[in-house]
Amino acid sequence: MADKPSAAQKAFGHIAPKLAQYSDDVLFGQVWEDPTLTAKEKSLITISSLISLYRVNELPFHLKKAIENGCSKDEIVAVITHLAFYSGWPTANTALPIAQKVFEELGL
Repeated sequence: MADKPSAAQKAFGHIAPKLAQYSDDVLFGQVWEDPTLTAKEKSLITISSLISLYRVNELPFHLKKAIENGCSKDEIVAVITHLAFYSGWPTANTALPIAQKVFEELGL
């Protein structure tokens, strides 16, 4: 077990320890560590999916992860703009203020 609790352990490990373990071991272990796609590519795919599906609870975490993985503010805004035409204008309008808040929190 890691010295420091993971994001999953902090968020829901107290109520769903197995789900936190699966998140750590499978999702952020096996899936995110698979070298077929780069971390940046995975982040772009993930934020695109979250935006398209209105997963606003998970979006801030993954926007921060995308920036950590090398995505720029301009690339993220371009993804949101592009998705307006594929997942709908409302999904883009929902994602933009969330992204803006994340950018502000990170000083971007």
